[in-house]
Amino acid sequence: MTIAYDSPAAIKTFLEAEGLAMSKRFGQNFLVDRNAREKLCAAVENAIGSGGPRHIWEIGPGIGSITSLLLEKGHRVTAFEIDHGFARILRGLFGDNPRFTLVEGDVLKTWQGQLAAGLPDIVFGNLPYNVALAIVGDLLESGTVPARMVFTVQKEAAQRIVSSPGTKDYSSFSVLCLSVCKGKILYDIGASAFWPRPRVTSSVISLAPRPDPVAASDRAGFSRFVRGAFASRRKTLRNNLAALDARLAAGLAAALVERGIAEDIRAEALTPEQLSSLYFALTAGRGAPETSPALPCP
Repeated sequence: MTIAYDSPAAIKTFLEAEGLAMSKRFGQNFLVDRNAREKLCAAVENAIGSGGPRHIWEIGPGIGSITSLLLEKGHRVTAFEIDHGFARILRGLFGDNPRFTLVEGDVLKTWQGQLAAGLPDIVFGNLPYNVALAIVGDLLESGTVPARMVFTVQKEAAQRIVSSPGTKDYSSFSVLCLSVCKGKILYDIGASAFWPRPRVTSSVISLAPRPDPVAASDRAGFSRFVRGAFASRRKTLRNNLAALDARLAAGLAAALVERGIAEDIRAEALTPEQLSSLYFALTAGRGAPETSPALPCP
């Protein structure tokens, strides 16, 4: 079984012969530009650094265009694929390779089960646009963040991950990411490199754990706190926290004064470090907020 990964027509014919179709639900787009695939593979290897073949988790391998390059370079690949038809293709292509492991199903439900085999050197993926932030958030809230992560996501999502306080893209999700990792946008990939052609530009982003992250045991509580703090961008931090937990709002004024922060501050003006400092000051001795508002996913 071989696939002409550079040809949309050949891929379409192959899928039809296999009785498969593209799924909008899974946000499937194939990277058909050979140079773009090789550049992405190089970005993964550069993030890992020298030291020979490594263990890579690949999220959403599709029909294996990047998987094949990684295996050719000697890496060990654990691939997470939700589409059962594509999983069948991957087994046919790489099932005999001892360095390839396929994990079939939703990565949000399966990745923690793979930790028994050890944490990978890097997590990589061309993430479906509709679930990219959910996947990144799930990895970051865990206590097992890998040494490196390289993802292709929608450009707007990448900007949210690395944005700074006071910018339009800065959000509760930005705070979660930057409180655990250092992020950097490596480069963009135009829509013409994909088939079917998406209506957006993609960005390749690199994430690496920061030396002083919010502890894994505190991340779920801190995430709820920050989501509450950003619930309404027009409201002050105090008013947003009052809707989350009245006791937090009651102690906020003193905590702000101690840190030299204005009492009418909005969450979007505070750094992840300032927000984490406030969170631990307000929850000291009593745990995380007891309630969480019904907020949309970041």
